[in-house]
Amino acid sequence: MTLAHSLALTLAVASGSVHAMSDDALADLVSQRLQGDRTGACMAVAVIEGGSVARTFQCADGRDIARIGADTAFEIGSVSKTMTAALLADLILQGKGSLDDPLSAWLPAGTRLPDYQGKPILIRHMVTHSSGLPALPSRMAAPNVDDPYARLDEAALLASLGDVTLAAAPGTTFEYSNFASMVLSYAVARRAGTDMETLLKQRLFAPLGMQHAYIDHAPPGVRAAVGHTPNARPASAWHFHANLAGVGGVRATLEDMVRYVQGQLGGEATSVSPALALSQQKLSDAPPMAMNWMLMPVGERIVHVHEGGTGGFSSFVSFDKDGQRGVVILSDTTWNSIGSLGSLGLHLVDVRFPLGSPRRESKPDAALLDALAGEYQLAGGMKMTVRRRGDALEIQPAGQGAYAMGYDSAGDFYPREFDAVLRPQRTSEGQSFTWMQMGAALPARRMDATASKPALKLDAAVLREYEGDYPLMPAFALTVKAQGETLTIQGTGQPALPVQAVAPDEFVMDAVGAEIRFERDAAGKVVALTLKQAGQQLRGERK
Repeated sequence: MTLAHSLALTLAVASGSVHAMSDDALADLVSQRLQGDRTGACMAVAVIEGGSVARTFQCADGRDIARIGADTAFEIGSVSKTMTAALLADLILQGKGSLDDPLSAWLPAGTRLPDYQGKPILIRHMVTHSSGLPALPSRMAAPNVDDPYARLDEAALLASLGDVTLAAAPGTTFEYSNFASMVLSYAVARRAGTDMETLLKQRLFAPLGMQHAYIDHAPPGVRAAVGHTPNARPASAWHFHANLAGVGGVRATLEDMVRYVQGQLGGEATSVSPALALSQQKLSDAPPMAMNWMLMPVGERIVHVHEGGTGGFSSFVSFDKDGQRGVVILSDTTWNSIGSLGSLGLHLVDVRFPLGSPRRESKPDAALLDALAGEYQLAGGMKMTVRRRGDALEIQPAGQGAYAMGYDSAGDFYPREFDAVLRPQRTSEGQSFTWMQMGAALPARRMDATASKPALKLDAAVLREYEGDYPLMPAFALTVKAQGETLTIQGTGQPALPVQAVAPDEFVMDAVGAEIRFERDAAGKVVALTLKQAGQQLRGERK
């Protein structure tokens, strides 16, 4: 979802002053966010500032700390894409290719490729997620949900290209695509004339001193971390065909990733330094991207960021080259369904981003349980029954058994037996939810008799009471305006969107799944609002 369609926090915030962080200070911050978290996650975290590095190893439950350590290799997921970009940049500097080469020139002769009205996919489109290729290849057969890419080989990947019909010219539309990244990984290895693991070791890992990073062949003295789902169950490792692994198949220790970030910051010149510098250059504006790096404005600086996630791991890597500051978070638990590592990661990038708090086991409100009970159909067609069982919720997808649901302090329900989230959502028609699983967010539509609820109508005079600006954090505010009998809310740099009243001082924005609650003082004057969206709550006082 882009900023044009959501009230998600803007990433342009004022840059705070930076002081070198100690191991103890970093440990305290990570503990504030992680201790007691219902995921049970363990994390290896580092903050790099000039020549200084702060490190900490933390678990939600301190008794689990033996799960991770300096010798532990984590799956870094999609952060691997930035490494593929570095190898691509290295080939370009060797004169072996160009960003403006057609993709077809990097693939075997006879490979069927889509184009749009004669406009081909170029290599630059592959590193900015603007190729037009869908998220996944069509010929993945019947993937194992616990290890979804293991059965996909090079032949099936290339054959999938011939199944695609582009809906727009390459370079015009952003669509995050693991399919494109796997094709690029294959193409880079093929152009280099070796396999991806060997290429990574020779051209990236060795020059940077990443002695324990690998794809399939672990160096001596390294132990592979065991991944976990957010309900604290062990998860299968993910496997990729070697030449496709540039999409997300790298494993690395915390020290490996510290050295990777130090290389990106340019502290010590190595043979790969020119390639890293080239890969950092801006290539696109919507969204701002370098070669597989997202570009995040922080004050007047640009921070390079990428997150990763597999079935049992999450990662966050960023660096601010001007500020000479980097952040690495490696988790042995996937947080994809609960909002990724962004809250901790962005706070370590800049303290003005909220740190967030642990998700703790909680007891749901009885009224919420009653309101959610009913029959639903998810986007995509699956039907689901939601029931109240005492002080808890139970779900039963059509044709399946019933599953007990836990509830956490962020307001999400989750199955205790598998990785998914049921996120309650108030709409103009009543209580509903979004089902989140395997990277998909599926809105639910009520099918029972309680599906609709008359909209609450407020007259223009009441709506005008809410008008004003409500700063939620530096450089981001909500502007509230009344236009006749319609109230609109506009986030900084975003379009104004209408909201619907569902109760006095309470509004919903169906298009982006947001709730807004206004506060009044003793005299009845509106003085503040709270935005609730995607498991986060932000409060702003009226100016």
